[in-house]
Amino acid sequence: MSNTFPADSVGLVVPKTHHFHEPLPLDSGRELPEYQLVYETYGELNQDRSNAILVCHALSGDHHAAGYHSPTDRKPGWWESCIGPGKPIDTNRFFVVSLNNIGGCSGSTGPASINPRTGERYGPDFPIVTVADWVRSQARLADVLGIDCWAAVVGGSLGAMQCLQWAIDYPDRVRHALLIATAPKLSAQNIAFNEVARQAILSDPDFHDGRYLEHGTVPRRGLALARMLGHITYLSDDAMRAKFGREPRGTAGKLSFSFDIDFEVESYLRYQGQSFVERFDANTYLLMTKALDYFDPAAKHNHDLSAALAHVQARFLVVSFTSDWRFAPSRSREIVRALLDGDKDVTYAEIDAPHGHDAFLLPIPAYLDVLQAYLEQVAEEVGA
Repeated sequence: MSNTFPADSVGLVVPKTHHFHEPLPLDSGRELPEYQLVYETYGELNQDRSNAILVCHALSGDHHAAGYHSPTDRKPGWWESCIGPGKPIDTNRFFVVSLNNIGGCSGSTGPASINPRTGERYGPDFPIVTVADWVRSQARLADVLGIDCWAAVVGGSLGAMQCLQWAIDYPDRVRHALLIATAPKLSAQNIAFNEVARQAILSDPDFHDGRYLEHGTVPRRGLALARMLGHITYLSDDAMRAKFGREPRGTAGKLSFSFDIDFEVESYLRYQGQSFVERFDANTYLLMTKALDYFDPAAKHNHDLSAALAHVQARFLVVSFTSDWRFAPSRSREIVRALLDGDKDVTYAEIDAPHGHDAFLLPIPAYLDVLQAYLEQVAEEVGA
């Protein structure tokens, strides 16, 4: 593309990095002696610093949520459909912060970073991190940016879990929490999917107990398989049928009678797996799935979600999608019921969409309309 960006895009963006020298205590009992967070900002912070929105990313996301990194960049940020001038997260009205979480592989301190205590890459020695650990690190970034209270924290899937944790851990620092396509904890089935994905990586001969970079290689086959498995769970049966069907893709529609690619969906999954290997780190994938598995804020309250949410002050928007079977609408309604049990302010929307879990990333009109209407109220409330 040329250096002329779409009118509703934030345009050219440059990531920023902040290095934290104060140790970060972790839920595991370990700590990071120092760390850095990479983040991007879009829009302008108003005079009373009341119009800031934090965007939290999902499992394979990063800080690049909107805009472009170069004039020739063909791929915008992962949430371009939602963030920009006139879009639901309107950068003409809000100051938006999007970061790459610790443990990530897009510039924030993670397994591929140098451990200052050893001078070597962390690799498998990087500590397991939790959603609460991420939120603590994000709160420190908010302090650096001079943001005492977010107008809203927003995220989908694992990102929404961070939003919920924000509302629990920092009730006076969140006005609104927007939880999209999420759950209050993973089901046993979801933990099982994550474990199969991890085993695909751990059993790859090139994994080398997590020290693959020292051996000049990466566990390509295992990571690709993990991504293929995950991607199946992000799509619905209807979406896969509409997108791929099951007609043979070979010459004249003939089957190969081999283990080569016969169907379009096979080709698609192999492409997704191979392209993922080029941009993501296997140790990070292991960490992110564990953070998903461990998320359960009600566990500290005798598994009573209402008790876990008793002290939240934020108002909530909870959004689910009818065809999302990984985080089904019933899981979102668990959160809604727990909030209502505590007389909290919550709005719920269930979007009729055939796209599966990935719907939260897509420009579905009814979905965008819900976000736009809710965030319009948020903007008016903070005078943005």
